Amino acid sequence: MNRVSRAVLVALVAVGWIPAAIAGAEQGIRDHTTAMLKDAEEMVAHGGMGDAKAIVHHCGEVSRHAEAILKALVPADPRAKAAASHLQEAIRYCQRVAEMGDKVDPGASLNPATKARTAARDAAKHLATVKAGGA
Repeated sequence: MNRVSRAVLVALVAVGWIPAAIAGAEQGIRDHTTAMLKDAEEMVAHGGMGDAKAIVHHCGEVSRHAEAILKALVPADPRAKAAASHLQEAIRYCQRVAEMGDKVDPGASLNPATKARTAARDAAKHLATVKAGGA
């Protein structure tokens, strides 16, 4: 978030136009989404280099960020439901990677890792339109 948009957000919260909890939740969703996508890309990049340990690590981080986003979403929002299904799919694929562990051939764990990245990307597309707190 750049300085201008952060200043605008702070000003809107200060005058009461946006409740602080909602503004903070939206910022948290954006931060976790950015971090999740970064970890997803690094996960697949390390897979291409044959580093199974890094695949498992980054997949764990993708799951952690996805779970944090799920907690911040409002279940009644249909856009949030679409994002939630992709987040749950990313978590499911990352669980498969974790079950395989870092001792397997990186090519074996790269397939579910790539599917987790795709699910994370799809979730990010839906999260761009989701407002936290039902606003």
